[in-house]
Amino acid sequence: MEIFVKIVQLLLSLSILVIFHELGHFATAKWFKTRVDKFYIFFNPWFSIFKFKRGETEYGLGWLPLGGYNKIAGMIDESMDLEQMKQPPQPWEFRSKPAWQRLIIMLGGVTVNIILAVVIYIFLLFLWGEQYLPTSSVKYGIMVDSLCYQMGLRDGDQITAVDHKKVEAFLDIPKNIILNEAKTVDVIRNGQPFEITIPKEFIGKLIKMKPGDFISPKSVGFPFEVEAVPLGTPASKAGIQVNDRIIGLNDTLLPYFEQFRHAIQHYKAKQIMVMLIRNKDTLRIPVQVTHQGLIGVKPRGPDKFIILKEKKYTVLTAIPAGFVRAFERAGSYMKSIKVLFSQKNAYESVGGFITIGSIFPATWDWYAFWSLTAFLSIMLAILNLLPIPALDGGFVMFIIYEIIVHKRPSDKFMEYAQIVGMIILFGILIFANGNDIINLFRK
Repeated sequence: MEIFVKIVQLLLSLSILVIFHELGHFATAKWFKTRVDKFYIFFNPWFSIFKFKRGETEYGLGWLPLGGYNKIAGMIDESMDLEQMKQPPQPWEFRSKPAWQRLIIMLGGVTVNIILAVVIYIFLLFLWGEQYLPTSSVKYGIMVDSLCYQMGLRDGDQITAVDHKKVEAFLDIPKNIILNEAKTVDVIRNGQPFEITIPKEFIGKLIKMKPGDFISPKSVGFPFEVEAVPLGTPASKAGIQVNDRIIGLNDTLLPYFEQFRHAIQHYKAKQIMVMLIRNKDTLRIPVQVTHQGLIGVKPRGPDKFIILKEKKYTVLTAIPAGFVRAFERAGSYMKSIKVLFSQKNAYESVGGFITIGSIFPATWDWYAFWSLTAFLSIMLAILNLLPIPALDGGFVMFIIYEIIVHKRPSDKFMEYAQIVGMIILFGILIFANGNDIINLFRK
């Protein structure tokens, strides 16, 4: 069921993005009185799920969910309709329009994708506001896993800066390390400032990690304070009291609740010595552990120690904030493309539809859905601007060339460029989705 929910969200999100992207091309083409022969959501090789014609345009839904397209008259595109190009140019064809109009038509899709992302972010901020964990609120430090340990972090470290720059939101720390290819992390360790130099190969390792495998909500440390001691439990019989702070087991100091919870599993049905602080005194109390690995206390939850920051927006404040968020996400995505080329083996982290689908939540969450759709809209806009023939960016590149040198590439050249571009795109698709399949077997 979880996989089904993810698939439905992915298909709905892509459908929305493709519709708006192609509407951008469609609207600008119509604006300049250019005929659009076809408007399709998804591709339709051999057959369509359904289609109908209204005016001069055939509208339809294809069966291959890899995008969508407009068939604009007088343009060499993925349809490779070369017969039309052999006919004399008509005033309503794309090829007959001035270069500046063709440039606007080709930029129409990515422009609408950026606008869509901005609008979504505005509504998200207005309706839901913003909630995050300030880095400064992680006052008990972090618990490290093997990857954090390799980087040089230790249990209890309080992260204060990345490359000497403060990071406002705690969960933005991994993003800042990766996208800025950070060299150092500043921490407070045992009350003293300490600088950690990030190993060269670490960024490459971090890129391959799944979200949540590095610094995540589960990394936040919080103490083991007793909120309740039910009668009849081993803890009650041993004399453990409400407000006691448990700090260790036998001779091992374990200042965090999660540390104690994991360590006690090795002492099922055994007696242990629990170290705790009561008022200002440190006590050692013998406790019998149950067969389930419990002592029978209710701990205070992390919400008692970790304070999230909330920010509400009015319509007027959400509008500029929506623009800022959209362009921040665009900048981050462009940095991530740069990192793919600068880090060794980073290409192994490139994923296809399985990777994209996996980032959607397993249960339906409208906030998460629209947040991811806005980001994917930005991603689609940026990828479409890459100067690869068959993408919008390829056409833009050739039109700008034409404007500069006052000479249009020949139809034959554009035909070959389109073929090369399609080969490159299919190669990228095969590579990305192949990575997905390989990663499935690695799990």
